[in-house]
Amino acid sequence: MSDDKLRCALVYRIDSEDVESSATVTVIAKYDHAADYEAHAGATTESFYGGRDKDYAEAVEMVISNDPPDAGAGSEPGSIGGFKVVQSDSHQVVYGADSEGLCLAVITGLRYPSRVATQMLVELHKDYSKQFGGDIKSATSNSLTRKSKQILTSICSKYSNLGNVDKASALVGKVNEVKSQMQDNIASMLSNIEKTEDISDQANSLNEQASVFKKKSVDLRNQMRCKNLKMTLLLVGLVTAILAVILIPLIVKAKNASGGGNENDDGGN
Repeated sequence: MSDDKLRCALVYRIDSEDVESSATVTVIAKYDHAADYEAHAGATTESFYGGRDKDYAEAVEMVISNDPPDAGAGSEPGSIGGFKVVQSDSHQVVYGADSEGLCLAVITGLRYPSRVATQMLVELHKDYSKQFGGDIKSATSNSLTRKSKQILTSICSKYSNLGNVDKASALVGKVNEVKSQMQDNIASMLSNIEKTEDISDQANSLNEQASVFKKKSVDLRNQMRCKNLKMTLLLVGLVTAILAVILIPLIVKAKNASGGGNENDDGGN
């Protein structure tokens, strides 16, 4: 997958009287910027630009040898020009050279703007030629890598953040931030709607359960009233029966006793 990462910066010397023809190219300094942030992120670097088992500088060296830049084309004498862009499936190489044979290259992801890479090379050339211009002609392979680390690290750190060096990229970044925020807001709104619907469903379910509970409560209350009425009638009947059993014999006995006393009174007279 393509990205907008800045991978590495390379410095070459093109040894030829005419750098537009087939040229001998020597890498004199290189800086693997990708190794810093990919190692920090815990990623395994396996591509040609940062792999420990592959020399990305030699790969770019072959590209430049096969298609050298038009040194100083369209630019002032002594300045870098003749920029070319070579792309692979997931990376691109942007390079250019000056009339003295100093060639600068940068490897980036495909989404890294080539115009920004060109801007980086122009700025790097100005500082690099000023600091190491006297050493370039005599430099051997990789001899300036350690000396160049500070300047290459600084330029790569600066241009690794597109928003700091390119207004268009900064604007795109802000648009993407707004887009991402809007997507988050929409997702949150949809989530809130789903939650509201769930709460509404739960409320309807609770209302139905409350109605059922109320109906069952009324039925149970009516049943309890019927049971209480039956128990009351049963107790009244039982008490009445007990009183009847007790009182009726007493009443009868009392009547009999009253009737027997009257007969005795009549016989005495």
